[in-house]
Amino acid sequence: MIRVGKTDRVKMTKYVFVTGGVVSSIGKGIIAASLGRLLKSRGYTIAILKLDPYINVDPGTMSPFQHGEVFVTEDGGETDLDLGHYERFTDTNMSKLSSVTTGGIYQAVINKERKGEYQGGTVQVIPHITNEIKERIFRVARNTNPDVVITEVGGTAGDIESLPFLEALRQFRKEVGKNNTVYMHVTLVPWISAAGEIKTKPTQHSVKELRSVGIQPDILVCRSERPLPQGIREKMSEFCDVPPECVIPAPDAKTIYEVPLIMEREGLAHQVLQLLHMEQRTPDLTNWQTLVGRIVNPQHKITIGVVGKYIRLNDAYLSVIEALRHAAAGLNSEIEIAWIDAEDLEKEGTDRFFAGVQGIVVPGGFGPRGVEGKIKAVAMPGSIRFPF
Repeated sequence: MIRVGKTDRVKMTKYVFVTGGVVSSIGKGIIAASLGRLLKSRGYTIAILKLDPYINVDPGTMSPFQHGEVFVTEDGGETDLDLGHYERFTDTNMSKLSSVTTGGIYQAVINKERKGEYQGGTVQVIPHITNEIKERIFRVARNTNPDVVITEVGGTAGDIESLPFLEALRQFRKEVGKNNTVYMHVTLVPWISAAGEIKTKPTQHSVKELRSVGIQPDILVCRSERPLPQGIREKMSEFCDVPPECVIPAPDAKTIYEVPLIMEREGLAHQVLQLLHMEQRTPDLTNWQTLVGRIVNPQHKITIGVVGKYIRLNDAYLSVIEALRHAAAGLNSEIEIAWIDAEDLEKEGTDRFFAGVQGIVVPGGFGPRGVEGKIKAVAMPGSIRFPF
């Protein structure tokens, strides 16, 4: 039996675990990235990783229509698109260590079993799979020795696929101590228009799912279309056993880059630092406020055509879109994306699609489909080609 021992830990590192409830795509990645930004703005060093419950070893072989963009890290790792958000929000280079999947965990455990590293013992989810998961988190901590490691768990509380990850997180607090861990749960608090009410029951059930595996959230981040009245926050505090000040509203924002400012206003970083017994410091968000101001209130407008073969799912080109938005913000401009299907260019030519477009971007793609359309786009007079 292999255990993660005390000598393997980075003793000074604190750990924040971000889980999600009620529905998927609720914004756990943006919340995790926002917390990273707020901690960095206070002078703390951070590292972020994503635990994904799918059995693929990595998303490199997955269709963009299934998974969205494959984000490639500096060291060549093919990872989840949330790692792109982590980099853009925190100015921290991610590595392949920051992407952990069920497939990768089981592959590692089976390889060890085949080499005889478990000395003939029966290989089980507990302790072997959960130890491997914990080791991946400790490995990120050892790699850069940050003040705080933020770990996002993919999927939704109650999913059968994520149970080994949640069990590993439950064990984690026992190993490093309560003062060194925070469990943060992101849930949906829906507005039911027919009833004219905000409903807390989905959050209550989601927290119940977490409690059933031994995790009591320390902080609730509540996604909602509308502001949360104080009475609703107190109700969730009572039913979910979370202090009222740790029920953090996360209303819809004009841009995802506004989320760190909203989270700062609602006191997320303050509560995390308090729970981790870390020094409260004054944040410097001046540059971030300038960026958001330029995105929300631009002085100019530019239209860029994106020629691709996966345009039915815009997330397939997420880093391209965000790079264009950042470039436009640097010019104090609003950017409008004109989505152009490469196969349509093959059939109809370029004139109709590129009228009124000030620039064209042609991202990569796999297979021969749409290649002729892409060639037509890059062969236009005046185009500039950047080799990859």
